[in-house]
Amino acid sequence: MRIGTLGNGLMAEALASQWVKAGHDVMVGGRDPGRAAEVAQRVGASTGTLEEAAAYGEIVLLAVPAEVAVAVAGMVPAGKTLIDCTNALDHRDFTLAQPATAEAISQAVPGVQVVKAFNLAADAVWRNPPTGLGVPICGDGGLEQVAELVRDLGCTPVPAGGLRRARLLEATAALAIGIWVSGGDVREMFPPLAAAFGDVLPG
Repeated sequence: MRIGTLGNGLMAEALASQWVKAGHDVMVGGRDPGRAAEVAQRVGASTGTLEEAAAYGEIVLLAVPAEVAVAVAGMVPAGKTLIDCTNALDHRDFTLAQPATAEAISQAVPGVQVVKAFNLAADAVWRNPPTGLGVPICGDGGLEQVAELVRDLGCTPVPAGGLRRARLLEATAALAIGIWVSGGDVREMFPPLAAAFGDVLPG
């Protein structure tokens, strides 16, 4: 696939490097041409402006600060699939600065399939992802394309519902980051599913 990244920060570099290794054609887009070119050279991608990367990719990764995500997403032409990996955090108390970022992005880009994915882990995880790591994905279309990109990282796509449920992924990220910052370990929070929810699961 052709993939464009809107952004040339740590998340864009981590994911782009994995997709280049998997054989995809990636263009790193950024406002700063020099910075974008440096990242592209490190990962083996081509480089361009934000607008050029948005036009280049069949799949477009939105990896910019959440406060500008909606505006930058507006560059993506209709017919594309847009992966939103942003987290709109209020760093004062690690709550959500915006309750439904992926939905706001979707409203700004009619005709674009928005998929929420890759927002539950930092860039360091995506540089060397654990084999089989579950990656929740939420969206109303474009899910199989994104699932393929998840598998290319050696991870397991976890269908998590339509785009309306993306707000739950965003809230989960805020909760997990807040716990981590306070010294907690979210890995200890989830017992096996059958033990945790056995009385309410079907069957």
